[in-house]
Amino acid sequence: MKVLALFLSLSLLIITHEFGHLGFAKLFKTRVRRFYMFFNWKFSILKAKKFDGKWHFLFFNATTPKEWEEKEPDNTLWGLGWIPLGGYCDIAGMIDETKKAEDLESKPQPWEYRTKPAWQRLLIISGGVLVNFVSALLLYTLIFAHWGKDELPLRNAKLGYEYHQILLDEGLRNGDIIYAVDGEEMYDYAVLQKRLLLKTTPELTVKRGDSLFSVKLSDDFIDRVLKEHPKALITNICSPFVVKDFVPGSIASKAGMEIGDSVVSVNGEELYTFSMVSAALSENAGDSITLGLFRNGVYKALTMKVPSTGKIGVQLKTPLEVFPVEHKSYNVLQAIPAGIKHGWETLATYVTSLKLLFTKNGVQSLGGFISIGSIFPDHWSWLAFWDVTALLAVILAFMNIIPIPGLDGGHILFTLWEMVTRKKPSDKFLNIAQNVGMALLLALLVLANGNDIWRLIQGFF
Repeated sequence: MKVLALFLSLSLLIITHEFGHLGFAKLFKTRVRRFYMFFNWKFSILKAKKFDGKWHFLFFNATTPKEWEEKEPDNTLWGLGWIPLGGYCDIAGMIDETKKAEDLESKPQPWEYRTKPAWQRLLIISGGVLVNFVSALLLYTLIFAHWGKDELPLRNAKLGYEYHQILLDEGLRNGDIIYAVDGEEMYDYAVLQKRLLLKTTPELTVKRGDSLFSVKLSDDFIDRVLKEHPKALITNICSPFVVKDFVPGSIASKAGMEIGDSVVSVNGEELYTFSMVSAALSENAGDSITLGLFRNGVYKALTMKVPSTGKIGVQLKTPLEVFPVEHKSYNVLQAIPAGIKHGWETLATYVTSLKLLFTKNGVQSLGGFISIGSIFPDHWSWLAFWDVTALLAVILAFMNIIPIPGLDGGHILFTLWEMVTRKKPSDKFLNIAQNVGMALLLALLVLANGNDIWRLIQGFF
């Protein structure tokens, strides 16, 4: 079921991404020679093109007939390849993964990409990214309109919150819950963040353990916030380490851990939040440890060796799956701004999380198709399918805009450079850059999927 969900999700994202390029190309009267779903190395499962007033089809074909190429060249050849790792939109006069500089016509033609104004080329090459991100916003909007949204009231997070150092220096501790600001009760996370910034030296009512007490923020609190520009004053929800699922080759699963287990200690030290357990695992990377956990209310101890990455191969339940939530329904007009806001917040969270790649074990934590597929549940759920597809659309949009030759971002960078300097990169330079970029992307693909395979191997031995 995970494989099916991953295949359908990526297929939808690929086809919409390429349609973004095709749409702007057609808008600016640029020929699109071929539009392919999946790659067609050596042969195609299906080819289709309209000429002489009707559609023509070829199945399991290796060579396109010459007359198909010559007749009505403005019409696109549509194809279905057999390697489900992507797709492409072959735009005439463009150096990309489908052709090199020497493959272009000797004389630039008015219907080619390379003869179009820079602003039109920018829109053509940005079309895929734009469509992917807009698709994510649309999906989130439809999800909210149809299924609504589960929200976690502040005080329902029983283990409290983690705070930025600014608030810790004001007297708060990680695990505290802010109940009120200047006597106004707080229920919503976002509203609390705003009240902290908009109030002048506010007085907080804080719950710590079983007691309530007051913390009055200092006069220089706002000045410090303005100086340090923290992304958030409340940085995280303290959530327990409760297992939701396992990644392929999970060390934890091999050691006997089960779905639903709640880890409460490492080597006898009591740890009650995900952050604390995660830190302890990192500190013991490469060593054998004893995990204390509760399973259906019964305490158990498991021994395992922590990999050098500090990760034991588990997916955890989110705070929304652990603490009591409140369901919020939306009509269509309410769902639109909510979906747009959630899409931007998802993008911001993903971009922020990328900094983990540059940590000591960041590269080892990269995952490929197996890791992506493990995000989907092992049973079919339309809500989960569309929610994960929206997330992948955000990721695909951002990854494609990274300025690496071979990705849309590389073409965007070169086009913007041309618009600023009035100097267009040569075809030879673009060809070299494309080859370098494709080599980097291939290496990244091998690394990410290699990590998945290695984790699978570790799980068997």
